[in-house]
Amino acid sequence: MKNLDFVLLLDCYGSFLTEKQRELLEGYYNDDLSLSELAEPLGISRQAVYDRIHRGERRLEELETQIGVAARLKAARAVFEEIENLSSTLSEPAAEKIGEAARKGAALFR
Repeated sequence: MKNLDFVLLLDCYGSFLTEKQRELLEGYYNDDLSLSELAEPLGISRQAVYDRIHRGERRLEELETQIGVAARLKAARAVFEEIENLSSTLSEPAAEKIGEAARKGAALFR
């Protein structure tokens, strides 16, 4: 089962990976390619692809532990969603203005 949290980590830290690691992780997570589909054009085994992906995942986790950008993005997204939800309890037109601002803010983190 693929851990889709790596999609966000890849977006945040993909440029810190080697070119091959980034290509494999993007193919695996973004393009939903299988290990076999990734291995064949490279002329390597499925196990070698798995090992490279696993090393890339560990590197992404290390970077997130050190820097924390993905966690802050998730937290900001949650705050904007909460603001949007709470704005529905306000009277018009303030509710619409606040809700629209929250939607715009949330869109920045998608």
